[in-house]
Amino acid sequence: MAWLFVQELGRKTIHLSILVVLIGYALLSDNFSKQIALLSLTGLLIVFFIAEYFRLELNWPLPVISFFIRPKENNRVYGAIFFLSAAIITLAVFDFRIAMAALLMATFGDMIAALIGTKYGTTLFFRNKTVAGSVAELIVNLLVGFIVLDNIYVILAMAFAATMSEILVDELDDNLVVPIVAGFIGQITALLL
Repeated sequence: MAWLFVQELGRKTIHLSILVVLIGYALLSDNFSKQIALLSLTGLLIVFFIAEYFRLELNWPLPVISFFIRPKENNRVYGAIFFLSAAIITLAVFDFRIAMAALLMATFGDMIAALIGTKYGTTLFFRNKTVAGSVAELIVNLLVGFIVLDNIYVILAMAFAATMSEILVDELDDNLVVPIVAGFIGQITALLL
């Protein structure tokens, strides 16, 4: 159990790389253009494609990456590909603050849900999701919303959309689904107000 928690903690630290992506995107967008920033992220995605090509197509073991890969990802695309794809889509489609909130909810909400669920979760809520992990995620998603956004309706809509998406998906990659669904719900809510 302790080793599972340490492995989960290691995997979740990779999620924090979204902060570097957001800072890099903001700097490139401010100093050059949104298109240059998105092209840079797309270039980074291609680097990940190349690494995955070596790992999946050529069966070359990549020891550093192997530690962070879950057993269900051994023979399929690593979650970082989906997360970076979601970052590109959300930053291209949604208002910057909504995209940022969606990506941070996916990052911190998922991280806290997994860590709390693994450490303290005893009661299953839905499939392999625990009540403790799901409640912790909702609280974190709300906190992210209050830090990044200024409209209570958008905050509530995005926090609940992100949390429900995380709870409901198992086979689909939550790194892709959660930020896109939360961003979409947030953007639609903002447009309707």
